[in-house]
Amino acid sequence: MTESRHPDVAEAIERELRLHDPAVRLSRPLAEALFDPGFTEVGASGRRWTYAEMLAALPALHGGEDGPPIVAEAFAGTVLAPGVVHLTYETVIGGRRARRSSLWRRDTAGTLRLYYHQGTPVPDGPAQP
Repeated sequence: MTESRHPDVAEAIERELRLHDPAVRLSRPLAEALFDPGFTEVGASGRRWTYAEMLAALPALHGGEDGPPIVAEAFAGTVLAPGVVHLTYETVIGGRRARRSSLWRRDTAGTLRLYYHQGTPVPDGPAQP
């Protein structure tokens, strides 16, 4: 069941969008505040990223200082358990579309942090639901 109006889902969407902000991508302290130390990602390229690798690379990746902006849309979210939110959405970056999935979880201090992210490229062609 999609619970996009649930406060935890709204918070996860707001935090996900902050990760797309070039100012956050260029600031290690701002980015660190959004990522869980156990973070992993399987990017749309197929590459697996760890917490340390992502923080080191984030300023130079898309959405950073010189890269194309990230356009995100069609957010949906579900609370899987107390303090665990699953988001799905789509991005367009430099004309390339991807479907994205993120898991956010609350840490012991009560802060929602990105624990897992995956991007899957959308093939060129007619739009699919």
